[in-house]
Parts: sequence; C-alpha cells; structure tokens
Amino acid sequence: MNRSTDSRRTAESRIIDYSHETNLAKNPGLRLLWIILGWFFVSLGFIGAFLPVMPTTIFLILAAYFFARGSVRFYNWLLNNRFFGRLLHDWRAGLGIPLQAKVIAIAMITLAIGTSAAFFVETLAVRLLLIAIGLGVITYLLRQPTRTVSLPHL
Repeated sequence: MNRSTDSRRTAESRIIDYSHETNLAKNPGLRLLWIILGWFFVSLGFIGAFLPVMPTTIFLILAAYFFARGSVRFYNWLLNNRFFGRLLHDWRAGLGIPLQAKVIAIAMITLAIGTSAAFFVETLAVRLLLIAIGLGVITYLLRQPTRTVSLPHL
C-alpha cells in the first residue's frame, strides 16, 4: 500500500452518513426541482467563496435544505465536503454565521429588494410584501449567532 491509498482510506473512513436527516419528497418531479435548487445554491455558495460581495454560508444552508428533500446522495456529499461541510457543521452546532456573510447578505437583500420595490414593482401590495419578506429574512439573520472568523478560501 502506498501513501496515497492510506490517505484515501483515512478520508473515506471519516465520511458520515446523514441520510437519517433527509425527508425526500415522494413526487419525483418535486425531488428533481429540489435537486436543481440545491445545485443552484451550491453554485452561488461556491461563487461566494471567491467574491467578497456574495455570502457563502447562507447559500449552502439553502442548498442543504433542498438536498435534504431531493437527494440523500447530494445531501451527504454537501455535509461531508471538505470545503463547505465545516461551514454547515458550525452553523448547525450553533456557532453561527460568519460576520462577513451576514453583512454581505443583509446588504444584498436590502439592495435587491429595495431596488425591486422602488423601480420594478408598481403594485403597492406587492411592494409591501417584498419589503416584509426582506425584513423577515434580515431579522432572521440578525438573530442568528455571529462568528467573527472570516470565510475559508478555496
């Protein structure tokens, strides 16, 4: 056995099965939608790891949510991922969301919803709904514990 085989076996032995945490949709079309949304948010989280203007943790939390309803395999992959898994484990353990991710997420929500409500939505009821949703998400983010450690670099 060479050294690379030993390290692979060690890494494989640390893989944890999280299938008991999943609640797959019974409808195959809905499962496919959840998987697509999961990969969409993984992609955004990946981009956010490189761009300082995009959060990572929030997108990965959303990806985990959708994968838990769409695919045991992808859910396990995400939680065992050497780059993203730590962020999700820290969040689940109550260690919180990194301060950088919170600030960027709140700024992006404010910018996107504010711009939409001010310039693109004409109906007052829809504007108020957008603002209420934005305030709800911002309130949720502010109530989560904050980690002062910066995001990992890939």
